[in-house]
Amino acid sequence: MVTMKSPLRIFVEVSMKELIRGFRRQRIRWRNAFLLGSIMTTIVILLHTPTFSIFSDDEETESSYSSPIYLNGSLHLNIQIVSEAKVESFPSLTTSPVVKTNSSSEFKRVDGETNLPRKRQKRKGRKKTKDDLILTDPPPAPRHVLSSLERRALSLPPKEALAFAKLEIQRAPEVVNDTELFAPVFRNLSIFKRSYELMELILKVHIYPDGEKPIFHQPHLNGIYASEGWFMKLMESNTQFVTKNPEKAHLFYMPYSVKQLQHAIFVPGSHNIKPLSIFIRDYVNMLSIKYPFWNRTHGSDHFLVACHDWGPYTVNEHPELRQNTIKALCNADLSDGIFVPGRDVSLPETSIRNAGRPLRNIGNGNRVSQRPILAFFAGNLHGRVRPQLLKHWRNKDGDMKIYGPLPHNVARKMTYVQHMKSSKYCLCPMGYEVNSPRIVEAIYYECVPVIIADNFVLPFSEVLDWSAFSVVVPEKDIPRLKEILLEIPMRRYLKMQSNVKMVQKHFLWSPKPRRYDVFHMILHSIWSNLLHQNQTSYHVPSFRQHP
Repeated sequence: MVTMKSPLRIFVEVSMKELIRGFRRQRIRWRNAFLLGSIMTTIVILLHTPTFSIFSDDEETESSYSSPIYLNGSLHLNIQIVSEAKVESFPSLTTSPVVKTNSSSEFKRVDGETNLPRKRQKRKGRKKTKDDLILTDPPPAPRHVLSSLERRALSLPPKEALAFAKLEIQRAPEVVNDTELFAPVFRNLSIFKRSYELMELILKVHIYPDGEKPIFHQPHLNGIYASEGWFMKLMESNTQFVTKNPEKAHLFYMPYSVKQLQHAIFVPGSHNIKPLSIFIRDYVNMLSIKYPFWNRTHGSDHFLVACHDWGPYTVNEHPELRQNTIKALCNADLSDGIFVPGRDVSLPETSIRNAGRPLRNIGNGNRVSQRPILAFFAGNLHGRVRPQLLKHWRNKDGDMKIYGPLPHNVARKMTYVQHMKSSKYCLCPMGYEVNSPRIVEAIYYECVPVIIADNFVLPFSEVLDWSAFSVVVPEKDIPRLKEILLEIPMRRYLKMQSNVKMVQKHFLWSPKPRRYDVFHMILHSIWSNLLHQNQTSYHVPSFRQHP
């Protein structure tokens, strides 16, 4: 039987011969040669590709058959599969089994093994830890129709408006089946919901324009102290809560960064942070001379936000600043006599690695079944607690992965983040100060945080029920740590781990703030403590409608 060649194949052979003759005669135009060569190369490759039967010989077409393959669950492709005789002429193809594409775009062998090289598999696995946390758009908030009393409250002077809000919160209606908030992680969802609604309705903040960069108005957005910078950034760009008219303000924000203050003023090696406190004292004195607002309340309606460890100590040289001002501090330590619960706010310490993409490299924790490690800690041996933790547990128990800085031979096999994702409990011992970024990191990776820091006021503890999604262990009980964790029933652990996922949204920074995220939660804590201090009475009008 005579084998017939396709017209296209004959054309290719003739063209290649003419191209070669042209080279020999040196009468070829190189631009045209390059273009023609590219076309010929593409055609030759397609001729040797069995999935494109349009370029195959008649004999191959007759012996082929159609096989449907589904791409991403939606696109159907009819791919021509060559005959066994044709496949035998390409030995490299005989070792490659049929490939199917599933709905998640992962390539798999028919027998269930992956069809990717090992190095590519590892790169693919590591890439998952670099993805940004994808936040779905929240459902639109139900439109709140203002009552006549609420409309009147918008025109009240600041102190009377605060008194009205305080009374309304005490009479908060019961919230059932809220679509945005998860009740089990709150102390009282009804009260929080009403307080948050009134904050959105009433609160106005005036930001002092004074102060030069970098200490003022220049947020530091990277590292473990980024909370103070991100709050400054989002507060100064806010249009909902910020007012340029100080007479309408309920709160006054002093926009300085302790991290930037440290860079600008602290002398390395001096071990003296008093100059920082003196600088802030002079700044507050300047405000009290230039404006009337500090003196009329002695600073009780003013607030600052500082995540750096030295934040509390920058207020020591000004008595009113220390005693009256609302201080949002990561270093929320009851033992130093500066932080006062009910007035001051515990600020979450959040480690931000990429200021342009704050949600990068966080989230996407493993399922409970993929968490074989009971408890994990790795970090520098700062303070009094961490050395005790390593003394009792380093290399003592296979279920307790307790390290100092994560050893290189361990990190090559499993990174710090992978350890957190593979652990049931993530230990968060205090360092030099009571606060630790590991608490929020554990929440990011859906690992139940175990907090070991006496005298630490947990962030948002006035509204969040930390016992629903974390474990607090006294420092003296470090030797019993494994026993304490094993005594927790599996049912309770599963509930806590599920609650960690639900509370995560309240600790996330986003370039564009969302309702109930960490920016709004910090602002709500300041608002709530302002209401707690407000003593102005407010008489309920006779037209009030009782529920």
